[in-house]
Amino acid sequence: MNRDMPKQFLLLAGKPMLMHSIQAFFQAFPNILIWVTLPEGQFDAWNNLCRQFQCTVPHALVVGGKTRFHSVKNALDAIPEDGMIAIHDGARPMITPNLIRHLFMTARLKGNAVPVVPVSDSIRQVDGAKNHSVDRNAFVVAQTPQVFSAKSIKHAYAQPYSPYFTDDASVVESSGEQIILVEGDVNNLKITHPHDLIIAEALLTSKRG
Repeated sequence: MNRDMPKQFLLLAGKPMLMHSIQAFFQAFPNILIWVTLPEGQFDAWNNLCRQFQCTVPHALVVGGKTRFHSVKNALDAIPEDGMIAIHDGARPMITPNLIRHLFMTARLKGNAVPVVPVSDSIRQVDGAKNHSVDRNAFVVAQTPQVFSAKSIKHAYAQPYSPYFTDDASVVESSGEQIILVEGDVNNLKITHPHDLIIAEALLTSKRG
């Protein structure tokens, strides 16, 4: 993002990006338990932002790890053994309460739920110096939150770390569980580049208008 401030703390529609996600989960389920995983050095900055922007959604902080895998594992160690667990990227502030509820409902019925959207661009597979076109209809893009039973996700994260674990679905799948795909939301953007923040701001402004 080419900013000094951590990405999840950047302002979006008048408040830090991370607060949008937290509030969406709270709106979906007012009794939900929320854990926020951050580097320990960011705890004070986050607590100051919560006071400044009057974020009153109850949540607990967990010290992150050196990779996404290790951060999730640290959070899972703090969570009770039963129930359903949703794992969400703090950089996806456009998540909606309706999609959250739908994912939880599907996971309760089928064991897990991973939101996906179609690939809209043409894609090519690169193999060394060669490349070739592939059928984009055979692929989807995975989003978060991804929802699993506490038992299955904790079991999956007992595995050793692998660089092939790009999201929680890949971790759970490697433990032998079939992944259930659910229609996601094209507006559930992951903020990666500066222009993504501009798009998210425009979408939120349009929604409010």
